Parts: sequence; C-alpha cells; structure tokens
Amino acid sequence: MRLAVLSQAIRRILPAMGKQFVYMLKMSSLVCVLGLSELTRRANELSVTVYRPLETYTILLLEYLALVLVVSWLVRRPEKRMGANVPEGGC
Repeated sequence: MRLAVLSQAIRRILPAMGKQFVYMLKMSSLVCVLGLSELTRRANELSVTVYRPLETYTILLLEYLALVLVVSWLVRRPEKRMGANVPEGGC
C-alpha cells in the first residue's frame, strides 16, 4: 500500500507543489528562506547611498529572474523524471 499509494500521490502532487513554490518565490521579496539576505531591502539601501536606482533595481530584477529560472528548472527535473503530467485543461 505504501509503495503504490505514495508513489501515485507524489506523482500527482509534485507539479502543483512545485508551481506553488515558484509562485511564492515570485510574490515574495523575502528570499531569506533560501539563505540569502533580503534582496529588496539591500537594493533600497544601495540606491539611497549611491543615488543610482535604475541600475540597482535592474540588477535586482536580474537576480530575481535568475533565481526563479533556476528554481523552475529544479522543479521541472523531478516532474519529468517521474512522468508527472498535468492535463492541459487543468484538474
């Protein structure tokens, strides 16, 4: 029972859990869950001291983009390996 039910449950839950994690990462400026310092606060401090907000926030944008792309890639790897396919129409 453990092997049959758990493997099927993980296969069905993995895409939704991965997408939820990526969504939380996108909507949150608090990346300290991943062990990084809070990026937005540091960018604010830097733009105030250097007086170059465009460059500072562009770098911040690229950091978040790289972080989201890496996490999305890491979430897709086990989905492909386990064959977790979600139908196109949703549930």
